[in-house]
Amino acid sequence: MRAIGSSLKFRTIFISDIHLGTRGCKADFLLDFLKHTESEKLFLVGDIIDGWRLKKNWFWTQAHNDVVQKVLRKARKGTEVTYVPGNHDEFARDFLDQEFGQIKVVRDAIHETIDGRKFLVAHGDECDGVMIYAKWLAVLGDAAYGTALILNTWFNALRRRCGLPYWSLSKYLKHKVKNAVQFISNYEQAMARMARERGADGIVCGHIHHAEIREIDGITYLNDGDWVEGCTALVEHFDGRWEILHWADLRGLVPTDTLTDALADDPAEPTDEDSDTVPLPAALTLVTSVSRIPLEATNKAKECEYSSSPMPGTPRSTALSEP
Repeated sequence: MRAIGSSLKFRTIFISDIHLGTRGCKADFLLDFLKHTESEKLFLVGDIIDGWRLKKNWFWTQAHNDVVQKVLRKARKGTEVTYVPGNHDEFARDFLDQEFGQIKVVRDAIHETIDGRKFLVAHGDECDGVMIYAKWLAVLGDAAYGTALILNTWFNALRRRCGLPYWSLSKYLKHKVKNAVQFISNYEQAMARMARERGADGIVCGHIHHAEIREIDGITYLNDGDWVEGCTALVEHFDGRWEILHWADLRGLVPTDTLTDALADDPAEPTDEDSDTVPLPAALTLVTSVSRIPLEATNKAKECEYSSSPMPGTPRSTALSEP
């Protein structure tokens, strides 16, 4: 593991597609990221908790709980945290415009950069035609995706024994699928159109597990990636620069118990009243009992205008771009 001398400081951090509650979630990697970064604002851009998977099979480790507690602690200590639910944590859309543990829950948000530009922040399932018209196909695709992640786990176990760092086999394979590449291109175009319709200068999103920074017809498209395969975050520097942090590569992380041990060896956090265990917000404890709600009917007609997905399933993936 490569050392970081002090916390990395940013104006804004965007993370999404963590999928807490699944075996594929790299919760230890994310916890390492949260321990070594600070920001004035933190946006959670959807699919933070995987309600789909938790309703099928309960899986929740201490590392998953630690991630939630760390985010809550950041909010209590002054970071402005905004939560934009996605399709896998759509149960939280029942709690829009409310606050839990000083975290604001909103359908989408407008982020103003230091140079005055306005960016729409949305998870991105609004522009996924499968999510709008045939949600059952997305669920089927999610099951196939889970299988790919299991293969990825065994593959990286072999790499670990060879002394090699983490590398996503599932991400590489999906990048080679022509339809998945076309889906990503169509999705990016649709998100850019949505931003333009909303009068924004750019869009920040997630959903497809493909971190990217690019210009699309005068709109700045930013995707913060995921914490299942890529382990990436989108950051805004104090001078206005955007950057994608590839955390596993930056830190040389290896998915083993040694990472958990290393985190335990980090300097302890202050033992004042703010460092006490923080109870989970009530909204999150309802994940196994709250009925999932569809995209709002009032927005569906508008969302359909942006959708351009030509293929079934919910492909996610591919190689990350350089910032």
